[in-house]
Amino acid sequence: MSTEKYIVFQLNGQEYGASIKQIVSIERLQEVVSLPQVSDFIEGITKLRGEVIPVIDLKTRMNLPPSEKTDQSRMLVSLVDDVSVGFIVDDASDVIDIDESIIEPAPTTIKGVNANFLNGVAKLDDRLLLLIDLSYVLNYDELSEVKQVAEEK
Repeated sequence: MSTEKYIVFQLNGQEYGASIKQIVSIERLQEVVSLPQVSDFIEGITKLRGEVIPVIDLKTRMNLPPSEKTDQSRMLVSLVDDVSVGFIVDDASDVIDIDESIIEPAPTTIKGVNANFLNGVAKLDDRLLLLIDLSYVLNYDELSEVKQVAEEK
C-alpha cells in the first residue's frame, strides 16, 4: 500500500489536494505587481526570497468565480517546468496522507473545472478531495508566457 502526502487547499469552499512533491512552499499572500498585456489568469509577479516569480490566480485559471483575497489566502509555490510559480488559493489548511487505493479517476465532467487539471478524486471519510496536478494547470503556450514573465523582471 502506497500513501502520498497532499496539501489540502480551498477554492470557493471546495477542497482540493496537490501532491506535496509539487509544492516548494506555502506563503502568505504578498504584494503582487500587475503586468500589462498578459493572460487574465496571470495575476502578476511578486518577489519571494530575492526571486521574482509569476503569480497565477488558480480560480481564474480554472474558470471558477473570483472572490476577495483574505488573510487566509495563500500562495502555493510550485516548480513548473523549472520555473517557480505561485498559485493563489483561498486557504491551505493542512497536509494529509492519502492512500492510493482510495483515489478514483477524475470524472470527465465536473462543472466548471477542466478535467485535464485533475489527477483523481480521493474519497475520504467525510469529504471528497479533488486532486489537482499543478504541472498540468498551464498548457504549453501559457507556460511559455509565464516563463517570459519570469524572465522579463
